[in-house]
Amino acid sequence: QVQLVESGGGLVQAGGSLRLSCAASGSIASVNTMGWYRQAPGKERELVADITSGGTTNYADSVKGRFTISRDNAKNTVYLQMNSLKPEDTAVYYCKGRVSTYGRSSLWYWGQGTQVTVSS
Repeated sequence: QVQLVESGGGLVQAGGSLRLSCAASGSIASVNTMGWYRQAPGKERELVADITSGGTTNYADSVKGRFTISRDNAKNTVYLQMNSLKPEDTAVYYCKGRVSTYGRSSLWYWGQGTQVTVSS
């Protein structure tokens, strides 16, 4: 019954900004680490950033200083603020979260993805 839904993707020119959101819903006891991944055509899916339940963050070197991950635990939502976007940031961005449901241990869940396209 757990579902992660991303939103906020779109088309933007190089140098612009986008803010992605991912909300977890369902029979949730707690949400642990949440992260953003991306996958461009012909490339493997890669970690962009993640954040623990306590707020500790981790970023790929390619986005450090440009992207910021944050979360709202009350809303079971994680955000990715993307600034100074580059064409090489173009990809489908996926949300991933480790979620505990009532009566069982936590499992990893993936969102459906949202397209981010950065034009030159």
